[in-house]
Amino acid sequence: MSNFKVVITDYEFATLKPEEEVLEQAGVEFVKTQCKTEEEVIEACKNADGILNQYAPITRKVIEKLENCKIISRYGVGVNTIDVDAATKYGIIVANVTDYCMDEVSDHALSLIMACTRKVTKLNNEVKAGNWDFKVGVPMYRLRGRTLGLVGFGKIPQTLALKAQALGLNIVTYDPFVNEETAKQLNTEIVDLNTLCERSDVISVHAPLVESTRGMISKQQFSRMKKEAFIVNTARGPVIDEEALVEALHDNEIAGAGLDVVEEEPISSDSELLKMDNVILNPHVAWYSQEAQVELKTKTAQNVADVLNGKYPTYLFNPAVKEAESVFVK
Repeated sequence: MSNFKVVITDYEFATLKPEEEVLEQAGVEFVKTQCKTEEEVIEACKNADGILNQYAPITRKVIEKLENCKIISRYGVGVNTIDVDAATKYGIIVANVTDYCMDEVSDHALSLIMACTRKVTKLNNEVKAGNWDFKVGVPMYRLRGRTLGLVGFGKIPQTLALKAQALGLNIVTYDPFVNEETAKQLNTEIVDLNTLCERSDVISVHAPLVESTRGMISKQQFSRMKKEAFIVNTARGPVIDEEALVEALHDNEIAGAGLDVVEEEPISSDSELLKMDNVILNPHVAWYSQEAQVELKTKTAQNVADVLNGKYPTYLFNPAVKEAESVFVK
């Protein structure tokens, strides 16, 4: 094991102690870098046996230059920074962490739903500006009996569904990969995306960012939504067509938005979204709690340690790699 090298492409954590503890037990050399470009990733990782990745791009160009890499393990559920098809072609395992922050993100989504529908932020700002008047929040509607539409129905939105049902919300969901039986068990209804947009009083986005979901909520979807509807996004910014969202908000096609993620992060200082008092913006924080961060970091590193020990990781994202001509030997 002492001959293995693991590189972290980039990180924004204050400490890498959880990763260090896992990788130290595996006896690997752990190299810390802060890459931003393809060229920087290539230079840092070309002879790495394993890679930890947060935001740096691991494109086909990068993957073609990796000489020894057996695994790329990404912090989080999404793997949109990695060209998974290229990794699979070259026999490189891609791993993520699918079961962390389920409570954190579902709690945060519910917080944004409540803040939007109860106009919490707008009312707070008005009071601090000297305006003690409940009418600035008019109209508001009772949540009980209204409909929450979930775009994507994986573990996080399933957790959210249970919490939202406790408030009396009815749940509809759009997810082409979820069967009717799963939906029935959670007392939800599967519908197509257009129907979800038409019926929902609040829409919460939980779809992963892949080519087929990029911009999936756009002009057509906004035109079908109720004028009093809100949209919340705690998944990935580009799942929503931001230009279409701004247009829908300007034209009063929808009532507002609660966004933990946006197309460009950090958000551009000239974004129209910053000027709108019916938009709540957070800095991609829904995943965070002290406990979730430690869990994420430990499991991301453990994926790498498992592979370098000759095992497939618990969180194997690209099972097709098992059929590829791979540098990894079980």
